[in-house]
Amino acid sequence: MHKKGNQVIIEQAEERFNISDFLILGGGLAGFDLALRLAELGEVILLTKAVAGESNSYYAQGGIAAVLDPQDQPDSHIEDTLQAGAGICNEETVKLVVENGRDSIQRLIDLGVAFTQDKQSNGYHLTREGGHSARRVIHTADATGRMVIETLLERVKQHPRIRMLPGYMAIDLVTSHKMGLQATSRSNRCYGCHALNIASGRVDTFQARFTALATGGAGKVYLYTSNPDVATGDGMAMAHRAGCRVANMEFIQFHPTCLYHPRAKSFLISEAVRGEGGILVLQDGTPFMHKHHPKKELAPRDIVARAIDFEMKRTGHDCVFLDITHKGESFLREHFPTIFEKCRELGIDMAKEPIPVVPAAHYTCGGVVTDRNGKTDLDNLYAVGEVSHTGLHGANRLASNSLLECLVFSKTTFEHIQSRFSDNPPRPTPKLSLWDSFDTETCEEAILIAHNWDEIRRFMWNYVGIVRSDQRLARARRRIELLRQEIDAYYWNCRITQDLLELRNIAQVAALIIRSAIHRKESRGLHYTTNYPEKRDDIWRKDTLLPLTDD
Repeated sequence: MHKKGNQVIIEQAEERFNISDFLILGGGLAGFDLALRLAELGEVILLTKAVAGESNSYYAQGGIAAVLDPQDQPDSHIEDTLQAGAGICNEETVKLVVENGRDSIQRLIDLGVAFTQDKQSNGYHLTREGGHSARRVIHTADATGRMVIETLLERVKQHPRIRMLPGYMAIDLVTSHKMGLQATSRSNRCYGCHALNIASGRVDTFQARFTALATGGAGKVYLYTSNPDVATGDGMAMAHRAGCRVANMEFIQFHPTCLYHPRAKSFLISEAVRGEGGILVLQDGTPFMHKHHPKKELAPRDIVARAIDFEMKRTGHDCVFLDITHKGESFLREHFPTIFEKCRELGIDMAKEPIPVVPAAHYTCGGVVTDRNGKTDLDNLYAVGEVSHTGLHGANRLASNSLLECLVFSKTTFEHIQSRFSDNPPRPTPKLSLWDSFDTETCEEAILIAHNWDEIRRFMWNYVGIVRSDQRLARARRRIELLRQEIDAYYWNCRITQDLLELRNIAQVAALIIRSAIHRKESRGLHYTTNYPEKRDDIWRKDTLLPLTDD
């Protein structure tokens, strides 16, 4: 046994047992910022599935929405968010997030993030994105997420109270109910998790006074996505299995403009390109957004994505094009250096020719239900960032509100934990049991796992994508029920691997999305069904709250 601060690590032949004050799962903006805050109180263990910093946050190009211009007003940002959310945002949550915008940006500046300066005003350059009525998106060129994550990652690495462990994938949360402590449903408590050491195949046990999910979204449930490979809905699936409610899973945001190229994997063409004057055109150069919305290219993302989907199906073409050639090379190199260079590597000169683009799954607007302090339905379990449902996004997320949400709820979560941490000294807790692998063996039919991965992602794209119908959803439900039975058999009989755990999680999240989409008998925001094409405020202006089972 050895000790690092308050972290006790008990060495064993096969496994290790880790105890800390705080356990954070996930290493995007929400996870890093929360870790830095909580380290003021005690020892933090932070688990990341891939290399440190690999997350949706890292690939956020556009920026962070906040009211920084004296000509802009918080009420305007609030109204834009409510409009995008199509009537089911929680107005108090929206107000909380918007009013904390300036302080959130200042925190990043204080931590060392270098945002792009405006040469004319000597202040920070602000851009405008779809759905916004003003320029309020602060950014670092077109690689804001990368700059923010790299800056915070260095702080995390250097902090003596934070122990970051890359290459660990949480399997399931450990709760009082699972431990057989005969607690009532209202007092079910989270004590930590079991996690797979991906490199060694060993399962470690992590126990903490407080646990936070910062695992991000679930874009990999779909065949085409802007998300990195880590976005498999792990936190949503684990929380639901542990007894947490989830909400609004039918609202999957499809980013309208991902680069369409055989050698471009999940590369996003930032919404800021349209914000700076980019025009969507067909293969022959004909603009089309004026036929779909008065704001044209600056319409909310759900409208732009459906418009592109409609035009692709109408024409039979594989993509549309985003034309910003009229801005000139010097402007494009200055404002979009990452995009310009990526396109150039693939033989596309965006200063001389339009960029081929298609929609792709981008953001999960629903998630684990929390209050405004990040609290979930389980005592001592919090959720922050894309994994959570706070009420901010409603039926559609306003562009560049996601990183702001991470920062604001990292702060409120910290403040709530701080109030409980100081008032409640550690009480004796039962030591968690180590992982029992039973008599499982290595699965020789690994190809079946790969096939199931592919099948889920394909039918989710085809049947539960940008446009849905009762028939498509019914097919998807039948498919996912059969596949989950197969996957469950794999899980209990085969030695666990990262692929198997991720397959189990995407199957569960897919089922939650399908259940939610079948339940909502209207079209609202990101959920569009041909059987109910109109929005119905009479009975459907509410969240879709899923109970724990299909009953």
